[in-house]
Amino acid sequence: MLGLRSCLTRVLAARTFAPQVCSSFATGPRQYEGTFYEFRTYYLKPSKMNEFLENFKKNVHLRTAHSELVGFWSVEFGGRMNKVFHIWKYDNFAHRTEVRKALAKDKEWQEKFLIPNLALIDKQESEIAYLVPWSKLEKPPKEGVYELATFQMKPGGPALWGDPFKRAVHTHVNRGYSKLVGVFHTEYGALNRVHVLWWNESADSRAAGRHESHEDPRVVAAVRESVNFLESQQNMLLIPTSFSPLK
Repeated sequence: MLGLRSCLTRVLAARTFAPQVCSSFATGPRQYEGTFYEFRTYYLKPSKMNEFLENFKKNVHLRTAHSELVGFWSVEFGGRMNKVFHIWKYDNFAHRTEVRKALAKDKEWQEKFLIPNLALIDKQESEIAYLVPWSKLEKPPKEGVYELATFQMKPGGPALWGDPFKRAVHTHVNRGYSKLVGVFHTEYGALNRVHVLWWNESADSRAAGRHESHEDPRVVAAVRESVNFLESQQNMLLIPTSFSPLK
């Protein structure tokens, strides 16, 4: 019996238990509190952009009576033309369901807002995303332009690439090259996708900051670490509309 106990002691002592992987990028805390954001992208028919925006501006109050609009932008650069991008905030999925049901019964919204605008839209896309725990939604100090940078990360989730990505974002922020508005991790849509929303005073100031960051050894080192987990990336330059809460 003593020999068996001694053997078990040696075996257990030699075992290496896999450590629990804990990433600062995990979206758990945000999921517990429920709040999420719906990213909507509308591709408009050619020559219909102005008509769509005018109608949206005139009747946006019919839509915001039901849920909060975070921001609404026209896409200046990046991908297909005649495109608008907007973000809506919901307390939880039950809240969104209630909003959709209320809108289905809102005749004024349907007649003045929905039906006229649908005729101008060629395609619609939607994603659901949470703010990552180390990011909160920030309001820029004044009007400017926005950049939505989208990163498709390798499979494995935030436990694999969350910390290097966080360091890359914070390095840009700490060096003052751009103002961070929010970092979002998708829940529905393409998985392992991260959206980073930045603000700059102008497209030229954004370009100047980007060129400077490329020569900053701290930024280069942080980006080099995170790029090992990156599959693809793209960005859009966004111009806020006159009725956008985020200017």
